[in-house]
Order: sequence, then C-alpha cells, then structure tokens
Amino acid sequence: MSLDLMMFADKLKRCCRLFDVAEPELAAGTGITLQRVSNLLRHKVEPSGDEILILADFFKCDYKFFISNDKLAAFEQTEALFRAHSGELNTRDKWAIQEFVFLCECEEFLVWSMPEKQKPRFVAQKRGTYYKSHGWDAASTLRQYLNYPPNEIPRDVFRDFQRIGLHVFRRKLEQSNISGLFLRHPAAGPCVLINYTEDVFRQRFTAAHEAAHALLDDDKDFIVSYVKPNQARSEVRANAFASHFLLPPESLRLIPDGNVWDNNKAVRFAAALMVNTETLAIGLKEAGIVGDAEAAIIRSAKVPREMKPDPELPASLAPKMRDRKMSLLERGLSTLYTEMCFDAYEQGIVTAARVAEMLMVGLEELPEIAAMFARKMLT
Repeated sequence: MSLDLMMFADKLKRCCRLFDVAEPELAAGTGITLQRVSNLLRHKVEPSGDEILILADFFKCDYKFFISNDKLAAFEQTEALFRAHSGELNTRDKWAIQEFVFLCECEEFLVWSMPEKQKPRFVAQKRGTYYKSHGWDAASTLRQYLNYPPNEIPRDVFRDFQRIGLHVFRRKLEQSNISGLFLRHPAAGPCVLINYTEDVFRQRFTAAHEAAHALLDDDKDFIVSYVKPNQARSEVRANAFASHFLLPPESLRLIPDGNVWDNNKAVRFAAALMVNTETLAIGLKEAGIVGDAEAAIIRSAKVPREMKPDPELPASLAPKMRDRKMSLLERGLSTLYTEMCFDAYEQGIVTAARVAEMLMVGLEELPEIAAMFARKMLT
C-alpha cells in the first residue's frame, strides 16, 4: 500500500502543533533540511525510510504512526490527554509525558522479549457501589497478594506496583500542581507517571493513588491527578486505596499512646512509616485512633526532607554517583528500567544504538551509564 502523503503531512503537522515545534526547530532537531521539512509538511514529497525513523525518534512515537493510513490509538490518546488538560500542561511537560509514554512502550517490548521479566497482572475486584470500600478492599487484597503481613509498611512501592504488571516511571515535571497521571496505553497497558519534583513521601502516595486508578478505573483512558485533590468519587477511592496500602490500620494501632501527640512524635512516626504528616493524620483519624484536635497537631508538623530516603538513592552511594543517578531519575530512567535495557543488550536482543535510543541518550553517553550499573558495552 502506497503512503498517503496528505495523511502523513497531517500527522506531522499535528505533532508539530502538539509540541509547539516550528519548521526551523524541526529541521535543526532532525537534521532534515528546512526546505525538505517544508515540502514534507505540504505533502509535496514522499519521506524516505530514514526520514520516517528520524521523525519518529524526534517525536518519541512509534514509526508506524507515520506510515499507517489508519489512526494509531497511542498517539490519539496522548493528543486527547493534552487537549483535555491544555491549561495545566506547558510544552516541556508535554514532552516529558510523551517521553514517559515512549519509555512505557520500550519497557513493554523488553518485558515480552525476555520472558523472565514478565509479571502477572493483578486484577482488583469491585463489589457494591461504595467507592471507599472499593479502595480499602483492593488495597487489602493487593497487600495479601504481595505477601505483606497486616502491619508491615511497604518499603519500595515503586517496585511493588511494577511487580503486578504496571509500568511505573518517575519523571520531573515543571507543573508542580500535577502530582501524577495514569494512562491506559493500548499496547503497553496500565502506565503510571509520578512527578519527581515532589518529595519522596509524596511520590509514594502518588504512586499508590495512580495505581488505584490503574486497577479500579478500567473505564478511563487517562486520569491526571493534582496536588489539590477534588472530590470526584474516583479520587476519593484512589485516596482510600493509597492510605490503606501504605498505612494499614493494623500498623497504626501499634503506635504507643496513639491518642497522645506532639510535634516531635508526629515527625518521628511519619518518618518511620514513610508518609507525610497529612497522610498520617488522615489514617489515624479514619482508624478511629485520634480526633480532630490530635489530627490538627499531627498535620502541623513537617518531616524534614533529609528524613525521607529514596529507595533508588541509598545512603551508601558516593555523592558523585548519587548526583548522576538522580539526574537519570529526573529523566524517568529508573534503576529497574535501565538495568532491563542492559540485560537485553547482553542477551543480544538489542544493539547498543537501540539501548541509547531507549535511554534517550547519545551513544557516547552509554559507557558512562553502563559503568554506573556495573555493566560494559562492547567496543
């Protein structure tokens, strides 16, 4: 089937419009001459195979989007998300989300290329019409599925949700009022993005909140969550799930003198339970352990950032290595995903060039990143 030049040009225009890319910027970013870019956008010439791959790489999308005469659902979904939240997303955050979707697609490819990486997807059941109960039941069932004792606090929730088949990535967003988002990718499945700008305790809650959307909002293609929550039933349900998954009531009942609180005690136990004081206050109040006065005391305390360890940045890391790994995390490159890319390379599944593409770096950066993970690239 021949390529429909008008449809190709329309898709290219939509990409440019979506990310506010002008013709000179597209030419500079792809190495395609400005005149050639202009002709492609005006359906005057047919793109070469290399040009299609270059454009797909630039816009971080599947190359089939450009050569298919049909709609590609993944791009349509992202476009709909950006349109629905156009007032809250700037161009840089649109790029960040597009790269997040790209990482999810790459991770799905890696998972299915290496059977040992495949994880069964957990399915939550919804019984009755009480939304909070949906969240509580799903959290309890998932904790049992992950073999957590009733009073144990999850240490690395990002890995927990990856273990049940979710694509979970932390990525720095400029819009601080966005805490995270859930997207049900047509090929990769449920995907969760967490705003890495927030402190790690908030990231933990966001991860659980978005996981609830992935597990319980099976009728939604995407949901964007904000720091200031709304009272939609699905948001209340997601918060109920997050609170009970992170802070099961059994763990709260073990706190000595649970009805007596001051600032120091609030900070100490919030840090130990790996939640912010707002979450601790809500959990204690819903468990019937404290009243409004005690909850207000707990909320007024703040856990210092230095008391909030990141599971991917252990204290044992040297300062230089810590800074390097943090820069990768800001770009969405988790330890799990990065190691998976190198595993695929070592098994001969992908080339070094493909690893660089999946990590969104240049080939010249690969040896340094490989060394960070005690890997070697063949020369």
